[in-house]
Amino acid sequence: MPLKLFFLTTEITPFAHTSHLGQYSVVVPLALQTMGHDIRTMIPKYGFVSERKYILREVIRLREISFQFDGDEVITSAKSAFIPKTRVQVYFLENVDWFKPLTNLLYKAKNGRVLPDNDERYAYFSKAAIATLPHLFWKPDVLIANGWQCAYVPMIYQQIYDSKEFYGNIKTVLTVHSVDEYCNFSRDVYAKAGVTLPDSIKGNKVNCYEAAAPFADLIIAIDTPSNDVTKKLMKLPGVKANKKKLVSILLNDDESPDFNATANALNEELTKHFV
Repeated sequence: MPLKLFFLTTEITPFAHTSHLGQYSVVVPLALQTMGHDIRTMIPKYGFVSERKYILREVIRLREISFQFDGDEVITSAKSAFIPKTRVQVYFLENVDWFKPLTNLLYKAKNGRVLPDNDERYAYFSKAAIATLPHLFWKPDVLIANGWQCAYVPMIYQQIYDSKEFYGNIKTVLTVHSVDEYCNFSRDVYAKAGVTLPDSIKGNKVNCYEAAAPFADLIIAIDTPSNDVTKKLMKLPGVKANKKKLVSILLNDDESPDFNATANALNEELTKHFV
C-alpha cells in the first residue's frame, strides 16, 4: 500500500549540497516514488538557488502562509519545482531573513565558523514546513525529517499540530545522519517554536535528538562503517529510553554510497510500521 510522504531536508543536489544529504535527498525520494509512494520534498529557498535555471514557479495558494513563531504572527511562502531529471516535486520555502543571505556553506560562515543561529533558522523551517500542508491540499501519512536541521519536527507536530483540524494522525520519522556539534540547540529556541521540552532535559544546551526522541514515531539511524550513529545515539539518555523506536540502516561510505539500498531499507521500515 503506497504512503503519502513529506520529505523535509535542507540539502538537495544540485540546489544545495554540503554533505551526503544532498545526494541522499535526490536518490531516496526518487526511489520511494518509483516504489509507488506519493512523495513530495521541501527545502529552504537559499538566495544562491537560481529560480530561472531550475524553473521555480509561483503557487498562489502557497503565498503568505501565516503561523506563530517567537510569539508573533509570521509569514512564509513557497515556490514549486522538480528535482532535475525527475518528477519528484520540491517546494522551496522562502524567508528573506533566514535563508536568502546564506552562502552555499549553509551552516557555516565563510571563515569556517558554525553559524550561531542555525538552531533558530531551522526551527523556523520546521514549523513553517508543517504550516504549509493545508495549503498544499495534500495530507501526508508520514513526515520524514532529515538530520539535526529538522529534529524539531516530531515535537512541533505532536505538541501543536496533531490536535488541529486537518492534521491528525500523521506519523513522524526522524532520520539521523550524524551526531556532532550541530546537534546542540539553545533551550530558548524551543520556546520560540512554541514547544515545551521534557522535564528530564536540563540545562541551556539541548541535544536535539534527545529532545525529539519521545515525540517521534520512528527514529532511523543511518550508520556507516566509519560513523556508528546508532552507538552515538544510544549514549543519549532520552534516546536510550525510546530505543524501541530506533532502527539502524547501514550505508556504505565510499565515494558512491548506495542510496538505493538505503531507500529499500527505508521502504521496508515505513511499510512495517505505517502500512
